[in-house]
Amino acid sequence: MERIVSEIRVYNTLTNKKEKLVPLTSGRINMYVCGVTVYDHCHIGHARGAIVFDVIRRYLEYRGFKVTYVRNFTDVDDKIINRAKEQGCQASQVAEKYTAEYCKDMEQLGVYSATVEPKATEHIKEIIKLIQCLEKKGYAYQVEGDVFFEIDKFSDYGKLSNRDLESMRAGARVDIDSRKRDPLDFALWKSAKEGEPAWESPWGAGRPGWHIECSAMSMKYLGETFDIHGGGKDLIFPHHENEIAQSEACTGKPFARYWLHNGFVNINQEKMSKSLQNFFTIKEVLAQYPSEVLRLFLLSTHYRSPINFTVNNMDDAAKALERFHNTFHTVEHILNTSGQEKDQSESNDVSSILEERITALRCGFERAMDDDFNTAEAIGKLYNAVKEVNVFIREHTSFNTFERNFIRGMINYIKELGGVLGLFQQSGAKSDMVEGLMEILLEVRKICRSQKNWALADKIRFLLQGKGITIEDHQEGATWRRK
Repeated sequence: MERIVSEIRVYNTLTNKKEKLVPLTSGRINMYVCGVTVYDHCHIGHARGAIVFDVIRRYLEYRGFKVTYVRNFTDVDDKIINRAKEQGCQASQVAEKYTAEYCKDMEQLGVYSATVEPKATEHIKEIIKLIQCLEKKGYAYQVEGDVFFEIDKFSDYGKLSNRDLESMRAGARVDIDSRKRDPLDFALWKSAKEGEPAWESPWGAGRPGWHIECSAMSMKYLGETFDIHGGGKDLIFPHHENEIAQSEACTGKPFARYWLHNGFVNINQEKMSKSLQNFFTIKEVLAQYPSEVLRLFLLSTHYRSPINFTVNNMDDAAKALERFHNTFHTVEHILNTSGQEKDQSESNDVSSILEERITALRCGFERAMDDDFNTAEAIGKLYNAVKEVNVFIREHTSFNTFERNFIRGMINYIKELGGVLGLFQQSGAKSDMVEGLMEILLEVRKICRSQKNWALADKIRFLLQGKGITIEDHQEGATWRRK
């Protein structure tokens, strides 16, 4: 099938508009996404960011780009140090524990490992070198072993968050530190305090500030200028704003060309917050729902929009995913039965229709994803395709070879495109045990019908219907699905 490739357009937070994605190097995308601070179990807000950029990475690769994806771990931070004090252990132990827990969560969610997953503590040398560059160029100053970035020296400060300095100063929620030249100046290096992790530096023992870590790691693996920088909307200011300031002050070059930010997860229409105790960890949600249900739920809203997490919404996602798997199950049954033969002319007709429908599905899916990775619309295209398969099945009491080829081709392509979103990679809600028991019950019912024991056959159907399972009889046998 001939493929007509359209352009990919992304919403760039830096310019506040959609732009054509033009990589620095043809055929290659370099992407950095801020990872987690490893001091606790991750919540579903973290899951959304991880899944969003996992899908963006998958789609870019599907479109033929060679993607270098860097996602870091912040493994030295005030939150980690405070958690270690609470637990009476070393900060490194806290970081190691929750790094491992994060990796387990990502594996369960079907999130691919990044190309590089750097840790801040493993890049102290690069961080110190970057701070020295800023100091040499007059953007940084030292006070009692601490080093601060002087925002007044960087004329473009605020260009990402679209804020001016005076309004930022007026609304600044920062600890007043009289040693700073400006309340908004931020720490590049923090002097050592008793009981805290520290490394030797030209300014004495200490540890890096949060913002400088990402600049050092991203530039090490992707260069001074790279294609995409991503993260949650909560990182736009101050984290990403500060990354731009310190990186571009040092290199004199644009830092990242496209800035992509995913929206918040709300809980029952309220912003998720630990202070409100209305957040759910990934582990808590996955204890109640299969991981692909959470994935489908999070992708059913455009990544830049807020999404409302409720039990009803999750249940709806579970039912939607089950409809896909019911169709897959029905088609599998049909394909495992023998069919009649048709002549070659009819074969060509079916092949032509299949190619036409697959082309329409692919083009619709790609148009959606090319428009700033609109997964909600892309999933809608998959829903429509499954509906088309179900209509085709209902209109036939039996299936010949070429009709089987049609539904096989459609389902295979639905699964292939679903795989770009990380969906349909698991077996669905039907466990192997349930699958096996249902096959036994259908076989018992088949024997009843062959012996004209209609009462028992109907009773089996009735009892299963009470459990939410529908039996559908076809000429070639029965299939089952959840309501």
